[in-house]
Amino acid sequence: MDTLGVAVRFALYLDLAAAFGVPFFALCLPGVRAALPLRGILIATGLIGIGLSAFGLVVTAAAMAGMPVGQVDAGTISTILTEMPLGKAWAARIAGLVLLVLSAFPAAGRPGAALATASIGGGTALGTLAWAGHGAMDEGAIGWLHLGADIAHLAAAGAWIGALLTLLLLVARPAARADAGHLRATHRALDGFSHIGTIVVAVIVASGLVNMWLLVGPSSMAALPGTLYGQLLLFKLALFAAMLGLAAANRYRLAPALLTRIEAGDHRGAVAALRISLALEAACAVIVLVLVAWLGTLAPIATTG
Repeated sequence: MDTLGVAVRFALYLDLAAAFGVPFFALCLPGVRAALPLRGILIATGLIGIGLSAFGLVVTAAAMAGMPVGQVDAGTISTILTEMPLGKAWAARIAGLVLLVLSAFPAAGRPGAALATASIGGGTALGTLAWAGHGAMDEGAIGWLHLGADIAHLAAAGAWIGALLTLLLLVARPAARADAGHLRATHRALDGFSHIGTIVVAVIVASGLVNMWLLVGPSSMAALPGTLYGQLLLFKLALFAAMLGLAAANRYRLAPALLTRIEAGDHRGAVAALRISLALEAACAVIVLVLVAWLGTLAPIATTG
């Protein structure tokens, strides 16, 4: 396993998912904006993304040239940036991240426009990761279908992860600082995510099926358990199912319980239960991103026969 390459890919997936998902969630649910450190998140994810992208470019160049990272020269970097689609996607990512950082300083009285701009910048940056994966290996109409499915998959996953990060920030506030307004904002966020989440899951499932058809193929399904690629993919699907179960528990049991306890004036137990559930869901999401980063370095079954 290319440990350094997988680590950089994972860090980029996590950072860019947050860079898109947090402002997108705040754009969709205005009631949670005041409870979030949005400016800090936009600046941090943007600058970290630029740094990771720069280092990732060097790591990619080293892998392509078959040389240590410390020996990569400017000529190899220039070739990637000027002659390869991956280089153009990298430039678009940097532009998107610069836009994201600039959106952290909105014009007075226009937070919605700033969050829309941040979502576009973060979404552009996240979508460019499709050119660093299997979606870039096909040509023609199939190639565009594959890239489109990958971009949709990335955007939906980013929306989910951004929502999870937002919810974790809301429920992590100490009880002494969680007044009634904050608690109701937390419940609105949970309720809002339950509606957004339905669309997110539908997009993930649909785009995932397209990718599985292109990368595995119906005739190779039975071979999945016998290959490393297949084992990692099946583990990823199991974690996705666990995330669905936790999200369903949040929507149908824990969120209504929180509202009931807020009205009763005794919310500590309900918030604690939500913290545990959201932390487990986030842990599953992090492991999924590690698996996605690893899978992207392996040859899919459809190309290995």
